[in-house]
Amino acid sequence: MVGIIRRQPAPWHLWLIGILALLWNGYGAFDFSMTLTRGADYLRDAGMHETMVQYFQTLPGWLYAPWGIGVWGGVLGAICLLLRERWAVWAFALSLLGAAGSNIVSAWVYPPPASVAPQGAMAILPYAIIAIASALWVYAWRMARKSVLV
Repeated sequence: MVGIIRRQPAPWHLWLIGILALLWNGYGAFDFSMTLTRGADYLRDAGMHETMVQYFQTLPGWLYAPWGIGVWGGVLGAICLLLRERWAVWAFALSLLGAAGSNIVSAWVYPPPASVAPQGAMAILPYAIIAIASALWVYAWRMARKSVLV
């Protein structure tokens, strides 16, 4: 006999984290979409140095795949989390893999020119992205284990 999993009540923090995750990943998806559709104009409007704009313009197209998987996986994960669906765990796992893959490739395979490499707080952004993606995946996994997500 197959047991029925009872959904547990959602804790208040699920809604807070779900909304923050949707805002965070939503901005990433916006940035990704604008970079692909408006390209150099969007990057210049965002205040990027011309050397950095040229760097983005010369990246191979396949490099955008892990970035897209990261941001869109995060959007899907946040939506699934808010809908209390167990799929949030898998979507956030994809997001983490995409974020890690994107940052590893851009740091080691196609690093930006040293003259425009991120400095100061911007230099830690790739690590913050991976840390947030990891935290969201762990949070969704824990909520699924507690039967908050089914």
